[in-house]
Amino acid sequence: MSSLPLLDPSVDHALQLIVTGASTEETCTTDLAAGPWDFDTRPGYGPGSSMGDVIPTGAPRQGELPAAYRDASEEDLEARIRTAKQALGDRVVVLGHFYQREEVVRHADYVGDSFQLAQAALDRPEAEAIVFCGVHFMAETADLLSRPDQAVILPNLAAGCSMADMADIDQVEDCWEQLADVYGPLDVPDAEGRVPVVPVTYMNSSAAIKGFVGRHGGIVCTSSNARTVLEWAFTRGRRVLFFPDQHLGRNTAKAMGVPLERMPLWNPRKALGGSTAEQLEDARVLLWHGFCSVHRRFTTAQIDQARAEHPGVRVIVHPECPMEVVDAADEAGSTAYIRRAIEEATEPTTFAIGTEINLVRRLAAQHPQHEIFCLDPVVCPCSTMYRIHPGYLAWALEELVAGRTVNRISVAADVAEPARVALERMLAAKPEAASA
Repeated sequence: MSSLPLLDPSVDHALQLIVTGASTEETCTTDLAAGPWDFDTRPGYGPGSSMGDVIPTGAPRQGELPAAYRDASEEDLEARIRTAKQALGDRVVVLGHFYQREEVVRHADYVGDSFQLAQAALDRPEAEAIVFCGVHFMAETADLLSRPDQAVILPNLAAGCSMADMADIDQVEDCWEQLADVYGPLDVPDAEGRVPVVPVTYMNSSAAIKGFVGRHGGIVCTSSNARTVLEWAFTRGRRVLFFPDQHLGRNTAKAMGVPLERMPLWNPRKALGGSTAEQLEDARVLLWHGFCSVHRRFTTAQIDQARAEHPGVRVIVHPECPMEVVDAADEAGSTAYIRRAIEEATEPTTFAIGTEINLVRRLAAQHPQHEIFCLDPVVCPCSTMYRIHPGYLAWALEELVAGRTVNRISVAADVAEPARVALERMLAAKPEAASA
């Protein structure tokens, strides 16, 4: 395994070279080299890491992008985006997720993870429109935290999230009813003041799920504060129902000393999630049967190969990776943790990183003193992040210039109110060191 000379961090450029035979790299599908509009009319998440995941019926579809944007060159789109942003000035703020393609991120006023970006929007109160270059649940979170008069725009409505979709609100409501049959009334505390179960949802979930959590005394977490949030939940409940990502829940709870046998997996397609009533009684963390298809691609074999080919390599993976991968790595941490580890390395270091490839290649370009490569040698970006293309960004911005708002994401008031409660609980739950 070897890293390329990554002066150019563009994954799209790498894919075009693969397709033309000018690169010996591999990709999970050559369809990634096509424009995402080729897939907008088809059901599915599109080519990339999530292309094998089953998309829910009724998932948002994007209408046809005008030919002027589909046929434009990269240079033309870049010029149009810059011109539109200049015309709009402070009336618009463009947010770009770390996993976005380079051709989009370069136009972002802020770059960060989902929650950082939702908070960043609050720093631009003068903006009439927030153009969120990410996926659907992120735009929903921005809408929850922004002013009612600010329009949150998702350039491509087909940019969903397969992990978020794995926790369907109807399935979660059904799970809650089944747990009440096992544990009794779920809102009645015991003699120690703890309820039978506290729901915890990862930020990577729909507004409907966040609203459910808010209504039932639960809380939202990020990959950075999952441990603090679980500690908060354990002081209030005998157990935690954690969704949608089983791996973040398992890795975090395991590090806190929760035995694996007390972390049953809840499969929403089975009665009692596939467990017995006795297993549920003994449980400390109920893990929803969800996962991130990007981070599920990483394996212990890839780590073994990286160590064999790069003696002394420092392996850092995201906690959404499977447990065996996290255990085999040197470190596991959020996107912020990974970036900070690289930035703070004072000596030239070889890093093998287990997270989305757009971020990994950007870090490699930003830190040429280090050798940085993605653990997975196959070029396979996040399917849904890759649905945001400069063509869609140019279209959304030029529509704003023309006085039209397209692809606005709005969360209904009855969902937004309890969802904000769950987010506020997360903000108030701080590590002891931070609150001291």
